[in-house]
Amino acid sequence: MMVPGNLLDGVAEGLPDELIETLAGAGGVRIERIVSKGHSSPDGFWYDQESWEWVMVVTGAARLRMEREPEPLSLGPGDYATIPPHTRHRVDWTDPEVDTVWLAVHYPPGPTRPEIHGAAGECR
Repeated sequence: MMVPGNLLDGVAEGLPDELIETLAGAGGVRIERIVSKGHSSPDGFWYDQESWEWVMVVTGAARLRMEREPEPLSLGPGDYATIPPHTRHRVDWTDPEVDTVWLAVHYPPGPTRPEIHGAAGECR
């Protein structure tokens, strides 16, 4: 049975913590909606995941920091990043004035590197 929805519906007001909701998943793939409003990773905390993560900012703005990169990556509506497994990363900042709604897709590492396409469709 098809289950329709809208990524921007039901965003709670005044979230004390970042909200992470699983929208769908199967076979090692998990699709999440993340809602942030002025939230960031705790000091000294780094995500270090077994899986690949593809993340896109739908609304709002954020800065994502990779441990080995000198500068954070600024993301706005429509911007996305693909994070390889065991790439330590953290959320440095999200806009405190508006909801930052993220779409995140986690998928398992495979025997080969997945194709990663840029905005113009070129493979990287």
